[in-house]
Amino acid sequence: MFRADLFRTATFRLTLAFVVAIIAGMALQFGLVYGQMSGYEQQRSTDLLQREAALLVHETPAELEYEVRERSKTDLRVILNGAALFDMSRNRIAGDIKKWPVGLEVSPRTQRLWDAPPGDTPYEMRYLAVEVEGTQGNRDRILVLARSLHMANELRYITKRAALMSVVPVVAFALMAGIFLSHRALGRIKDMHEAIDRIMDGDLHERLPTGRERDDIERLAVSVNRMLDRLEHLLDEIRDVGNDIAHDLRTPLARVKARLERVSAITNDPVALQGAIERAALDLEQCFSVITALLRIGEIENGRRRAGFVAMDLRELLAGVVDLYEPIAETEGVVLEVMDSNEPVPLFGDRDLLNEVLANLVDNAIKFTPASGTVRLSAGLDPNGGGWLRVADTGIGIAEDERKAVMGRFYRSDKSRHVPGSGLGLSLVSAILRLHGASVDIVSAQPGEALPGAVFTVHFAHPTSA
Repeated sequence: MFRADLFRTATFRLTLAFVVAIIAGMALQFGLVYGQMSGYEQQRSTDLLQREAALLVHETPAELEYEVRERSKTDLRVILNGAALFDMSRNRIAGDIKKWPVGLEVSPRTQRLWDAPPGDTPYEMRYLAVEVEGTQGNRDRILVLARSLHMANELRYITKRAALMSVVPVVAFALMAGIFLSHRALGRIKDMHEAIDRIMDGDLHERLPTGRERDDIERLAVSVNRMLDRLEHLLDEIRDVGNDIAHDLRTPLARVKARLERVSAITNDPVALQGAIERAALDLEQCFSVITALLRIGEIENGRRRAGFVAMDLRELLAGVVDLYEPIAETEGVVLEVMDSNEPVPLFGDRDLLNEVLANLVDNAIKFTPASGTVRLSAGLDPNGGGWLRVADTGIGIAEDERKAVMGRFYRSDKSRHVPGSGLGLSLVSAILRLHGASVDIVSAQPGEALPGAVFTVHFAHPTSA
């Protein structure tokens, strides 16, 4: 099975494609080299024939006939493969070309003809036939020169043999390299499969093995490990949320049960019965508020509300929230202020959800700010054109080590245990801001003071990049 998988790996298939490319490249190279050599040899033959003819036509008839007869004993045997003198009737006078070549015409241009000796393989020759001076002083003879193209055939044979001989070791080496690399890659994939199997069996702390290689497999393993880290974190959050839900619902449900049990023993006191029912209804309402908040957070995190995004001015949202919470702030003895911006603060988002963000932040600020304190709201644009929103108070503040935790679900700091609530308000704010691609920073308004206060600053992306 491992051997079968070896030949199905992407590395081995890539190697096969590379081998095919090598063979195609070598074939193309062979064709180009042979074409260049063949063309060079043909041009060389033409030049040699024309130069020799130009020299021979200027000799006397007797000298020319001697040269042709004695060609095998002179330097012409190296240059020419055939030479002969013919009369105008195409009858041989002298030379080793026994008869007039079929298809040859008298012309200053060289001609390619095929000779077919009896019982032998036809071969190609290059001929040149020009008129020369005869014994009578007239041009009544024809000089025929021939040169074989066997050199081109030999070069083709040598090139072809060299290409074939080089293909075998190149292909063998490439295949061996492909098998080695595929075996190595398959070993890493096998280790990853084993790690994935352990993860699927429930070991969420297991991670894919990584090494020092910076290849695609390594980068994929690193990305998967980051995904597993995120999944493990989310599962831990789900587990914690489940425990928190059970804890937060158990207390009011236990109170409802205890009250109903006490009331069941009272049959003649309508006032006590009515009071117990009202208190039980309040406890159940608290349970329903927790469940509703969780469902709303889930809906927002699923991104189902992006269809309601519209362009708006952040200052209008501030004005609406101030109108709603100003009476509540006066009742609590808290001053609610708005630092109005001189220019519009454009924003692209869901108006209802952003109102909910402001309402939660302002409501928390009023709850945790003592009487005679101040809650200040402001908004504006940063240098990049993105909007920002700030809610600052002079209350009890949030410790630095708790600022990240308060945005989680059901978190209640020791300072806020006495304040009614489910611990889901800021979780809802965090979910809405993630939907809008926004971030929130939490700092102290007056570090080191008895009441350091808290400053929530929400940063929105530029409307055109949202």
